[in-house]
Amino acid sequence: MRHKGMSYSQIKEKLGISKSTLSGWLHDFPLSEKRIRELRADSPIRIERYRNTMRAKRDAKNKIAYQKIANRIGNISDREFLIAGLFLYWAEGSKTKAFSIGLTNTNPKMLIFFILWLKFFNVPKFKLKVHLHLYSDMKIKKQIHFWSKMLKIPISQFRKPYIKKTTLSSVTYKNGFGQGTCSVIVENGPISDQVLMGVQYVQDVLLGKQKIAL
Repeated sequence: MRHKGMSYSQIKEKLGISKSTLSGWLHDFPLSEKRIRELRADSPIRIERYRNTMRAKRDAKNKIAYQKIANRIGNISDREFLIAGLFLYWAEGSKTKAFSIGLTNTNPKMLIFFILWLKFFNVPKFKLKVHLHLYSDMKIKKQIHFWSKMLKIPISQFRKPYIKKTTLSSVTYKNGFGQGTCSVIVENGPISDQVLMGVQYVQDVLLGKQKIAL
């Protein structure tokens, strides 16, 4: 086993012999420097320690960045919340169906934000409709309950989900959520008009200023 390049730990695992005994037996059979480097590179303990170290560094860096941007932003007013929602709708909102507004995303937090934002337009929760896009290998009822719990919207307000005839594992784009795609929809003409015109106003103000600057 030693001639094959196995470490004391590997031999101990196979034979149940203590490392101290192996050290005495194999004192005259050292491993090459190359093999030692290979073993260290493959060590699960070393890899886990490296991951923990890198995770701690990343967390520390993110904490500094979070605090720095938090100090710059400070509290968010209702006006700023309203504007943030208009930017979100400009980028991600549905704009093709008349008299209806909606947001589709895989991230529950994005949709929770959208639901809170709709309070600016006096939209009660019981007016919301939810439509899920799921994959055929998912547990459909489980996913419906997941979204109902996350959004705090009763299942009675969910439309029949669209089931895509493919598996979740076949999706090449991994977004880290894996709960399917959820759409939150409000069908109301006047509110749709306000939101779309709000987006138009933001465009006119910002791009008008940009045009002047150019």
